[in-house]
This record gives sequence, structure tokens and C-alpha cells, in this order.
Amino acid sequence: MTRIGYGIIVGAATLMGCTQPTEETVERVGRTEFSPVYIGVKTRLLEGELVNFLVQMRNARDGLDVDEYARCAAAQYTLIRGYEFARHIRTTQAKNGGIWGADAVYTISKTYPLGVATINAADVVENCKANGIPTV
Repeated sequence: MTRIGYGIIVGAATLMGCTQPTEETVERVGRTEFSPVYIGVKTRLLEGELVNFLVQMRNARDGLDVDEYARCAAAQYTLIRGYEFARHIRTTQAKNGGIWGADAVYTISKTYPLGVATINAADVVENCKANGIPTV
């Protein structure tokens, strides 16, 4: 819905004695409910501590959702291997007929690696579980 159309609805509701919408309501106008379907993760050890994650999901709102799914997979894999940290190297995405896919590469390490895209695997896995995003 356009801002003009939304403004007309808000204005009409106000004239009819309704309360102004909250920011949360405004944010949801024109958006569909988020009900992701996590299709799966394929993990490949490339070399040493370099790992590739291929993830797919349906009903993603955008590329950020599939990125987060790959991040959750990387974090859990890091813990499974007995490591504590992962560092994001790169992610490519593709959408094919409603299915989002991500091809992500991370390094895993026992000590905090250099770089700006470093994650603490235990913290990320906890956050993923809290948000209903499956891990490996």
C-alpha cells in the first residue's frame, strides 16, 4: 500500500474515533505474515578450517533471512567441531521459483580470528534457537 493510501486509511480511522496505529501496526501494513520453511543445509569442508554451507528455504522475506539461516548453520557446525568462533568469508544468493538459496563460506577457529565478520558460535546458536531458526 502506498503512503498516500495508508494516510487516507489512518485519517479515516481517526475521524471515526479510532486510535492512531502503533509503530508495530504501521510496520506490518502491506506485509504478509512470515512463515519460513527451512528446506535444509549441506555442509562441505573445503580445506582445513574453511567450510562451505549450502542452505535453502521457502517463504523468506528477502535475502537477509537466508543469510541468517546460513549463519545459524555455520555457528552450530563450529560448535560440533569443537571450535568457538567463525568468520564469514562470503555468501552468494539465488532465488528460484520461490526458493531462496545461499552458498556461504566461513572459517572456523578455536581462538578469536581477525576480521570484522567474526561470530561467537555459542551466542549465535542461542539466538537462532530463540528465533526458531534451525541449525545443523
